Amino acid sequence: MGEQDTKKGFSGLQVLAIVIATMAITALAGFFILRAWLFPAPFRPVVLDRSEEQHLEQKLQRLETMTEPRRPPVRPQEAPPAVRGQAPGEENALRPEPYSEAGASREIDFTERELNALLAKNTNLAHRMAIDLSENLVSARLLIPVDPDFPVLGGKTIRVRAGVELAFRDHRPVVRLRGVSIMGVPVPNAWLGNMKNIDLVREFGTEHGFWKTFADGVASITVREGRLRIVLKE
Repeated sequence: MGEQDTKKGFSGLQVLAIVIATMAITALAGFFILRAWLFPAPFRPVVLDRSEEQHLEQKLQRLETMTEPRRPPVRPQEAPPAVRGQAPGEENALRPEPYSEAGASREIDFTERELNALLAKNTNLAHRMAIDLSENLVSARLLIPVDPDFPVLGGKTIRVRAGVELAFRDHRPVVRLRGVSIMGVPVPNAWLGNMKNIDLVREFGTEHGFWKTFADGVASITVREGRLRIVLKE
């Protein structure tokens, strides 16, 4: 009688194809998410450039010697009698010298990159731990391998994150656990011994022990974006 109505919508075959494609994409995305959740990739170690490496070495030498940078090698004809008898190659061996704190720096100052580089060079945590420094907050990410015999998660790697507030107020250090999460799930405060958001120095610094000793030896603490600075008392 008139124009034939054009059919709109999808056919049954098209709907089936869309459903199958959606299921495949969802399954694939779930696989990659589960893989990243149970088998997280190791952290990439921080590698300092030449200038940063030299700067860090100077800081470490200052902390080790407490007085002055490492002395240059001494020529045999210029060496004192106690050193002339050393075998070749031992010019940098330790020499007796009186202890002194004159000119010693009581400042510990590291950048975030330097701390992570120290982890990479001096421990086996290079691929398992990363430190982040932000305003009054020190955060850490850890990858902890689980023993293969452990139920359910055996052989897997657990991702742990933790944050600690580190500051200096009212002439005293402030150390406060902000929280701990495992595989992205925050750990209940009760499981942390109800220590979350409690100033450990204020809570335990009045008694004889670690926290009082720690607080009495610190003149200031400053944590800023990418930098940690601690000044010790005499």
